[in-house]
Parts: sequence; structure tokens; C-alpha cells
Amino acid sequence: MGLLWTILLGFVVGLVARAVLPGTQSLGIILTTLLGIAGAFAAGFVGQSLGWYQMGESAGFIASVVGAVVLLFVVGKLKGPGASAGS
Repeated sequence: MGLLWTILLGFVVGLVARAVLPGTQSLGIILTTLLGIAGAFAAGFVGQSLGWYQMGESAGFIASVVGAVVLLFVVGKLKGPGASAGS
């Protein structure tokens, strides 16, 4: 049940991140979910490194959204302005 909850929460975080940073990203449901999960892991890692979270403690919803927005921004910059959606 924990894995299902993680996937569902990752999907919601990914949707919120895409709403916060709109653009021409053409992410499907699976990539949106992976974006949200990766954002949560990134926020948890950074939070543990800065001492905000204890070892094994997960990041909160807002921190997960911030992590996903940062990842979405980085991916957008790496793709460049002229990259097509299919590349």
C-alpha cells in the first residue's frame, strides 16, 4: 500500500509542479508521476543535507512540489528552447 500511496502522491506533486511552471513540456501521466516522485526524493535529500529532516524522514508536500519544479526547470533548460517535444 505504501508504494501505491507514493505513486499517487508523486502524480499529484507532478501535476502541481507543471501548473506552477507552465510551458510547452509534453509529459505524459507516467513522466509526470516520475517527476513528482523524483522531486520528493530530491527535496528529502536536500532537506537531510541541510539538517531540516532526520535520516529516514520524508519531505513534506510543499518541499516535494518545490523539488519537482526545480527538476522541471532544469530539464527545460537542458532541452533548450529549440528542442522539439519528441526529442
